[in-house]
Amino acid sequence: MTDFDPAAHLPDELLERIRSRAAAVDAENRFPEEDLAELRDAGYLAILVPAALGGAGLGLAEASLLQQRLAGAAPATALAVNMHLVWTGVAKVFSDRGIDGLRFVQEGAASGEVFAFGISEAGNDLVLFGSDTAAVPTADGGYAFTGTKIFTSLAPVWTQLGLHGLDTSNPDDPKMVYAFVPRTDAVITRDDWDTIGMRGTQSRTTELHGATAPPDRIVRLVPPGPNPDPIVFGIFSVFEILLASVYTGIARRALDLAVATAKARTSKKTGSAYSDDPDIRWRVAEMALAYDALPPQISALARDVDERADRGAMWFPQLSGVKHRAVVAAKQIVDEAMLVGGGSSYFARSELSRLYRDVLAGMFHPSDPESAHSTVAAAWLGPVSG
Repeated sequence: MTDFDPAAHLPDELLERIRSRAAAVDAENRFPEEDLAELRDAGYLAILVPAALGGAGLGLAEASLLQQRLAGAAPATALAVNMHLVWTGVAKVFSDRGIDGLRFVQEGAASGEVFAFGISEAGNDLVLFGSDTAAVPTADGGYAFTGTKIFTSLAPVWTQLGLHGLDTSNPDDPKMVYAFVPRTDAVITRDDWDTIGMRGTQSRTTELHGATAPPDRIVRLVPPGPNPDPIVFGIFSVFEILLASVYTGIARRALDLAVATAKARTSKKTGSAYSDDPDIRWRVAEMALAYDALPPQISALARDVDERADRGAMWFPQLSGVKHRAVVAAKQIVDEAMLVGGGSSYFARSELSRLYRDVLAGMFHPSDPESAHSTVAAAWLGPVSG
């Protein structure tokens, strides 16, 4: 990865056009269709697809750097595209390990299809280990899904929805079913996305009314509950790493804005630049100290996924940990940047104001703070006795 040039896949000119639209996308609470169209034309939807199948052939470590770069320009666009990249990343995890089942995702991404992530359900803290969505076998070997998914990013534009549901047709042997359904009349997208931040993701609620996945779109059947199946590892590893990347990108942008503001502002009291003020210098240093730890941690984990390293039982706590640290640090950094920016950063027209709202979303993605701490405690202390 030493010769990797992010600008080759996300050119400065494209990035600036995306940045120029971010404020309007947020203010108008709409999906950034122009961003997606330009990213698709640039081959960005297929960065994790092998070159032999029409993609860029990048690894997760390189995709992470690109997502940090994109998030610095438009956090909501980056977070929305993240969900598509999760599925192409899982497909890469599968193909790298000789597992069949997701080639259609790679081929679809290369041809311009958009894959959305339909896992989250209201009140379901089991996440990958359980589902309130019913998965009912069909006569042809497929499944029909009925239930409600929340936070479905890319809601207005996706062509395939990757999701899970619970098959209880055999009560003695229930199965978690992972599959993909196309957009049909059996899928209803509510127009209910009106949030504090990350408005461009348009992560609307999705109702499934017998939405059918054909047999060739049934990816995996696994027992509910924690298990080592590749679908669980694939989703968890790619999801956490790319999420951490988005919020790290926000942190870097906030740090850059704080530095620029400190150099541009002059104190009426002293006549000196704010960048010479010891309190401002301390704040910027504190931001940089928090930020500097994030990219190397993300890179190390992503590289190990790419290289099929064995972290054993520490995979899940370390993946939870890097996501948790990234969102906590990003929020801290944006908080400090707001103070460096002064009162003008409190106006809605300020980019820092938008970053302040966008960064809040990080705490609500899996693994949330409670789950991350529980996972890490179990790794170090063992399960709760009794």
